[in-house]
Amino acid sequence: MVNNLWLIKRPADFPEADMLDTDDMIILIQDAVLRVPTIENWAACREDALARNVKIPEDKLLEYKDIIDIIEKANKVIVW
Repeated sequence: MVNNLWLIKRPADFPEADMLDTDDMIILIQDAVLRVPTIENWAACREDALARNVKIPEDKLLEYKDIIDIIEKANKVIVW
């Protein structure tokens, strides 16, 4: 289960590592897929990565329906 879900839209807008708990997750959307975070619990929107021709490991890519499922289950959603 995800406690805080961080939806990041721009590559320069990553939260500081000390702001994240171990059960938080970052999902990169829009232009944020251009920069990969250094934390372990992250994923990227497949459609946004493909549109920008960004190579992201397959196990880190999520479809829109998967992102919606995570949003619905997260305790808190933060759009950054």
